[in-house]
Amino acid sequence: MLVPPEMMAAQSKLVYQMNKYYNERVANRKAQIAKTIHEVCRIVQDVLKEVELQEPRFISSLTDYNGRFDGLEVVSPHEFEIVIYLNQMGVLNFVDDGSLPGCAVLKLSDGRKRSMSLWVEFITASGYLSARKIRSRFQTLVAQACDKCSYRDCVKMIAETTEVKLRIRERYIVQITPAFKCAGLWPRSAAHWPLPAIPWPHPNIVAEVKTEGFDLLSKECLALQGKNSAMEGDAWVLSFFEAENRLLQGGCRRKCLSVLKTIRDRHLDLPGNPVTCYHMKTLLLYECEKHPREHEWDEGALGDRINGIFLQLISSLQCRRCPHYFLPHVDLFKGKSPTALENAAKQVWRLTREMLTNSRAFEKL
Repeated sequence: MLVPPEMMAAQSKLVYQMNKYYNERVANRKAQIAKTIHEVCRIVQDVLKEVELQEPRFISSLTDYNGRFDGLEVVSPHEFEIVIYLNQMGVLNFVDDGSLPGCAVLKLSDGRKRSMSLWVEFITASGYLSARKIRSRFQTLVAQACDKCSYRDCVKMIAETTEVKLRIRERYIVQITPAFKCAGLWPRSAAHWPLPAIPWPHPNIVAEVKTEGFDLLSKECLALQGKNSAMEGDAWVLSFFEAENRLLQGGCRRKCLSVLKTIRDRHLDLPGNPVTCYHMKTLLLYECEKHPREHEWDEGALGDRINGIFLQLISSLQCRRCPHYFLPHVDLFKGKSPTALENAAKQVWRLTREMLTNSRAFEKL
């Protein structure tokens, strides 16, 4: 197919703009965050060392692999979540019957094995391992550790929440979430994935992702609030953090995510936090399905993919619904105020219009 020279020129101009944006704005954000992570993790490791001394069952899994930390997620440049993997699910069965959207429970496989569990005192009379009870115990230990650790002058527990949240140097917020890794399992509520009609991802990657499994996190679940309060405290939140990262390898997908996060931090950090980096990651995964061929993720297509994701974002904000990629019955906008979503839709539309009509838009973004 012959492409008119002016289209070629516009395309190469956009590629140049994107690369410049990536090498300056995105690289700057990454360098800043890497520095923050290093500082924050040093303090959190010290706190967790104290926790481990008091309670050996909570062993810190926060390990530095050449500047990368296992289980660390950047929520924003000032907010982080660190997942601490607990040992030995052992005598517990994973139960995911769809009654708790976005969540599952861990139940004793046999009532007689209660005493064999490492977490015996957190198992309810009905035989469920309570996510909230474990978190409550962990919260008490972390609060005590903050007072004892060598960084006690610059780390404080955030009160009025059941989450384990620290404020570090009055600038950063770190949530520490106890979790279980479920390798070799795949939840029934995500059994529909991948969609049969879509040629992405490749079957080998699907097999890899399903073998890697998912995590069960002990944290508040928005999808459950007000639904079934009896089970709410026992339920564990399903997380596909590793699976999502695996799917975004190859082509310019990771680069695309970094650009989206940078635009989000610079222009969409709005009151009520309607648009998060996780929304961007989710829409990027849907964009991968819409453009399943590898050549559609070449460097030259990056601008088109970003425009596509922003158009998806406008539509989601206007419909006030953003389905989770693996669990589409879970709405990631649940709990966000309609006004915040409406204001975000207007702002995203302004940005999108600028990107679609101005070949030099990225100089200003």
